[in-house]
Amino acid sequence: MSKAHRGKGIRDQFARGRGTCPVCGRNNVKILYEQEAGGVKVKICKICRAAIKHGKKAVSASEPAAAEA
Repeated sequence: MSKAHRGKGIRDQFARGRGTCPVCGRNNVKILYEQEAGGVKVKICKICRAAIKHGKKAVSASEPAAAEA
């Protein structure tokens, strides 16, 4: 079966959805998941999203300011 349509939703995004995660600081990872921090929505990576969901990490209000700069 063909897999031609995998990733079709992120092909139109800047750098195909890749960038630096504001939580963990890793670069060139897929930044696809929106998380609210301090009233501002930021995009984070899949691993940080899971860690926040399970209570292992927290997004602080200072991180969105660093992501916008």
